Amino acid sequence: MMRFSLPQHNVFFSFFIYSFCFGAFFPRIGDLQLQMKVGESSLGLALAGLPFGVQISLLFAEKILTVTGSRLLICLGIPILGISLIISSLSYDPFSFFLSLFLGGLTVGAIEVAVNLEADRTEYRIKKNIMNRSHSFWSLGFFTAGLIGAFLSQIQISPLVHFVLSFLVVSFLAILFFFRFQPSPQRPNSSVKSPIFVRPTKGVLALVVFTLSAMLIEGAGIDWSIIFMRDVFSTPPFLNGLAFALGAFAQFIVRYFADTFVERFGPVNVSRVSIISMLIGLILVCFSIEPYLALFGFALMGGGNAVLFPLAMSAAAQRTDRSATANVASLAQISFLVFLLGPPLLGFVAENYGIQLSFGIGLPLLIFSWIFVYTLRTKNIE
Repeated sequence: MMRFSLPQHNVFFSFFIYSFCFGAFFPRIGDLQLQMKVGESSLGLALAGLPFGVQISLLFAEKILTVTGSRLLICLGIPILGISLIISSLSYDPFSFFLSLFLGGLTVGAIEVAVNLEADRTEYRIKKNIMNRSHSFWSLGFFTAGLIGAFLSQIQISPLVHFVLSFLVVSFLAILFFFRFQPSPQRPNSSVKSPIFVRPTKGVLALVVFTLSAMLIEGAGIDWSIIFMRDVFSTPPFLNGLAFALGAFAQFIVRYFADTFVERFGPVNVSRVSIISMLIGLILVCFSIEPYLALFGFALMGGGNAVLFPLAMSAAAQRTDRSATANVASLAQISFLVFLLGPPLLGFVAENYGIQLSFGIGLPLLIFSWIFVYTLRTKNIE
């Protein structure tokens, strides 16, 4: 069985192959909408099945991982995720679409915990920060899947054929690389049990407000960028898919080099630049009359939202009011509710008031992120 020589390379590949499988779905959302013959409101409600499944899975992922281990979970989880996408391509009504995405979300939540936990343990093992770089390979997987999906949509390959091919490739690679994969050992004193729901403190709630813009804007770009380009500019399928892919590529570049910039300029300054990037990107998307300016806007949005949530997670872990595990879990649980509420909210606004206005919802949230950027300062983590 194949294996990388350095442990961090195994982590990078796990992020890539997982997101490559997952990312196959999003460039085909527009095609699946046409297949179901539904409007944006119904599509938004159906898309909520994915984050709803993720939320449920996150509640029990730690126990699942304890039973299966990360190696078995990755080897089984990625093929199951691929199967859920195949089932989604066979859906002709929003309810069955919701159920297929709910199944996929259950798998995504478990895999997400497995790969992030492995990245954290590998950081401790090799004494190097690799978390942002690990997530950059997640973005690279999305970018690669986005380009392939855009191309297949352009040449009119059906989502079903696309997802079957993707399933075969990712299942083979997952088993090939991870069947004999040896996970990194646990950190010392890492076996503390955490409750299913962790009550947020005032400090964590402030971090939640800080991350709202990044979470909503990232979700909007992932779920709605392709439909935006199709409905606003009537561009061909490849350009529609490029809106999704460019956002993922910009996110990859920023995350790959993020640790260096954070060490040099500090998390507050990096966050302010990120917020400004998202602001310019949203303005271009909401008000542009040219498709290429909108594509540039989606790239700025992707680069801008790349590190805000990881920086908030780091700030939560450094707080001294209670354990790092409790603060990180609380921030993740509350913030990811935005992904649950985002698709139906944006879909309702898009269908009734226009899809450009639905993206504009992120503008006032950027103001809150700017105001609450102080929560990343070290002196505010007590």
